Amino acid sequence: MYAIIEDGSISRYINYPKAITIGDIQYPAKIFSVWTASELAAIGIIEVTFDDSNKKNEKWYINTDQTYTYNASAKTVTAAYGTATAKAHADTLWTQADSDNGDLPSDKSVGDLKIRGLKYNLIQTIKQQAAVILQDTDWYIIRKADAGTAVPSSITTHRAAVRTKAAEMETAITNAADTPALETLYTYTKQEDGSFTRPLGEFPILES
Repeated sequence: MYAIIEDGSISRYINYPKAITIGDIQYPAKIFSVWTASELAAIGIIEVTFDDSNKKNEKWYINTDQTYTYNASAKTVTAAYGTATAKAHADTLWTQADSDNGDLPSDKSVGDLKIRGLKYNLIQTIKQQAAVILQDTDWYIIRKADAGTAVPSSITTHRAAVRTKAAEMETAITNAADTPALETLYTYTKQEDGSFTRPLGEFPILES
């Protein structure tokens, strides 16, 4: 990506090398491959440097838009993010301020749900994962209800373990004090035996 500098400031951007007109002169696309960075800068073409140092994982944070800054003395253009905002852990509700500002939808009232919180969404994912795992052995339960065939103890034990683990995971998410703590729950680290584990743990696997 390149920034075009005119009259001492960024006037436009181009995403890829192409023929371009600057002032009254039209330049062919090949200047991007045969000219040096200094030669391009002399006519006001500067490749954008992307600074992602402030960008954070969008699973946990809301990143700002990028701000493009032209440094005339250094002949550089940098695209950088501002300070990211941690996603709200709790549900967000429509407020009186939303209503006063005209942002409240016609089908909503003050106090209604606006946006689900991060913890709610994470816990819903845990519930869905547990449901999918249990679904694999649901037929044992259905068979018992239909035909009276006993459910093997290994299946009963496994299903109980899945539910227990889901409850433990949900509690860990609920009790996380802040966003870094939530991130830590999901972060895998390498163990001495070469395996990778995370504090949140994993669902039990049914032994065949």
